Formats: sequence, structure tokens, C-alpha cells
Amino acid sequence: QVQLVQSGGGLVQPGGSLRLSCAASGSIFSFYALGWYRQAPGKQRELVAQITSAGGATNYADSVKGRFTISRDNAKNTVYLQMNSLKAEDTAVYYCRLSRLDNYHYWGQGTQVTVSS
Repeated sequence: QVQLVQSGGGLVQPGGSLRLSCAASGSIFSFYALGWYRQAPGKQRELVAQITSAGGATNYADSVKGRFTISRDNAKNTVYLQMNSLKAEDTAVYYCRLSRLDNYHYWGQGTQVTVSS
């Protein structure tokens, strides 16, 4: 079993920065990718950023390119999402996700990010 524990998030003013962390524990092997998703009120959950296990290839939603950076620390089994130049439209609950090679997914508990003055 895999557990994903998120930290970070909170309230920030427009233009500010936040960093989210997601620490994985348990039987971690043969996973394909780690990703961050978000869900705003009344909207579907969407992919924000993803990093693969092999090679560390990344991909981002167009709306966050150039502002957000996903990274990982393999020694700590942790993935991060550095969010800069935050906008009101970035307000959402953010979730990390670990995807196994068999396409099974584990989710973190979610953390609220609110961008408001």
C-alpha cells in the first residue's frame, strides 16, 4: 500500500509564491509518474504538472507553464510543486497523484491553495 501525504498550500496574494510537497511511503516501486492535479469549485479535476519516473520528463498545463515547476527528490520519495506568480485562477484544491505502471493511481489528501488579496 502507498500513502501520499501532502503539505504546503494556504493563502497567498496575487503574484506570490507557494511550494507544495507530497511525500510517498509504503510499497513504492515500478511507478510511472508523479503528478499534481487541481480542482476548483464547480470544475473538473485537471492535470497541473507531471514528472515521469524514468528520465524525469515533465509536462505542464498551458495555464501554468513558466510559472510552476515540478521536481522530485528520489531519496526522500517526495515530489514538489513550486508555484510562482500565482493568480486568482490558480485557487483550487491541489492533489498529488502517483501512477503505477498498471495505470493504478494513488491520491494525496488534497490541500487548499487560495490566491486572494
